[in-house]
Amino acid sequence: MARKILFVTTDQQRYDGVGCNGGQIARTPVLDRLASDGIVYRRAYNQNTVCMPARSTMLTGQHPRTHGVTMNGIPLPLDTPNAAAWLQDQAGYRTALIGKAHFEPSSAPDQNYFENFAADLGKTGPHRGFERMELAAHTGRPGRCMYHYPKWLAEHHPDAVDGFFEYVDKNKVQSSRVGGDTHAPHVWFNPIQRELYHTDWVADRAIDWLESLPDDADWFLWLSFPDPHHPWDPPRAELARHDWRDLDLPDGYPGSPEQCATILARKPRHWLEWYEGRARFSFAVPPSFIPANMTPDQIREINANVHVENELIDEALGRVLDRVSTLGWGEDTDVLFTTDHGEMQGDFGMLFKGAFHTDALMRTPMVWRPAPSADVTPAEITEPVGHIDLAPTFASIAGLEPDPAFQGSSLPVLPGSSRHERSIITWDDDPPDEPRFHNGNAIQLTTMYRDGYICTFYDRTGYYDGTEGELYDVERDPHQWENLWDDPAFASVKSDLLADLKDHMPPERETPLERVSKV
Repeated sequence: MARKILFVTTDQQRYDGVGCNGGQIARTPVLDRLASDGIVYRRAYNQNTVCMPARSTMLTGQHPRTHGVTMNGIPLPLDTPNAAAWLQDQAGYRTALIGKAHFEPSSAPDQNYFENFAADLGKTGPHRGFERMELAAHTGRPGRCMYHYPKWLAEHHPDAVDGFFEYVDKNKVQSSRVGGDTHAPHVWFNPIQRELYHTDWVADRAIDWLESLPDDADWFLWLSFPDPHHPWDPPRAELARHDWRDLDLPDGYPGSPEQCATILARKPRHWLEWYEGRARFSFAVPPSFIPANMTPDQIREINANVHVENELIDEALGRVLDRVSTLGWGEDTDVLFTTDHGEMQGDFGMLFKGAFHTDALMRTPMVWRPAPSADVTPAEITEPVGHIDLAPTFASIAGLEPDPAFQGSSLPVLPGSSRHERSIITWDDDPPDEPRFHNGNAIQLTTMYRDGYICTFYDRTGYYDGTEGELYDVERDPHQWENLWDDPAFASVKSDLLADLKDHMPPERETPLERVSKV
């Protein structure tokens, strides 16, 4: 038998949201224990800062500009490389994805993608290399499409459905509702019982699938929790874990709206324009939200809810791991943990995510606890790694050569990897001509982390002229407040990084894929 693989993802979770990465508030003992027994990657990066491109990279082992899903709303082609299918076809692995998938738009106009119609038709696969898919997103309400979780909730606990935040409004865009004690955006009091919430449902369904397998099965399970992505509406009874009134503001908050504006003015202009509400740069943000209007108490309440959701995820993961052990697979199961992208959570006085290449959104938690039977020494790795490296790592665990179409390399288990010198992150948005949506002009960002620097080149588009950019020394300036792009003292550093970035750009698809939806 080969080693089993439990791949665990969260959605929109910050690097510092967990204890093993220095988080001081949310208690995450399960993940912290995996980290102490395994390998912690201190500089893990996604390849895009929103859901669909990031998740497509995890599955395909390719950069967004190669697989083509460069933005939410672009369905991943069925013929792309596929890590789950590779394990299934090459080594006979049993495969499942339980939770959030999001390789296909959730609001496609004709709803003709598997993720849109599977639950309605009582289907659970096979699809995209997974023999079983049971899907959940960020709400228990039936919405743009019906996933398995809201269908289950409506059938078995109909009184619990309306307690969730209404994620989209009647125009099928991000709801601008406010709630909680501070009337913060996307905060809501949810009366649902904890055991009915989607975090525990995902764990329950994963355990049921594992229990259905024969003892000698080799398996790959993608356990995909929808939290702590907004809306922030965990079970209200759990909010007592963290009183928002007791929280300090995050270290990345400059201190006042005036200080926020001063820092953002040193960056390319779209940062300050969004902060002040003069333009909008992401469909994933409520249209009426203006960051400059957000109060410190609202930031505190949002963060308190996030900490609660992070703890619920950790506890649910613990239940799955306990079941893996009681089923006799504990010694032969590798566990990999990461998230798709981060969340501002008050950094720069901002919220949500978008066309902003900062560690708050790009840097992800990543932990690999190899199976105890593999006898791998625990380590901390500071070399840059990324989502691009996950697919070849899965193949390596299974004893397989990676699909030649994978573009990354298996994650290192010892410091000093010569294959992991840089991480590349891209943003490609071609927005509509809508009010406040940056005049319909595209923004394209190409970023590299290398040798302690974040360097972002702004491509020439209708919005920028190609001379703008960002450069940060992240060891000296961990919050990326001081843009060194135009600093003469760093001209040679910038020139070297830009040349290196140009030399290592991934190949692009000849024909861009069509965007069929906003999300």
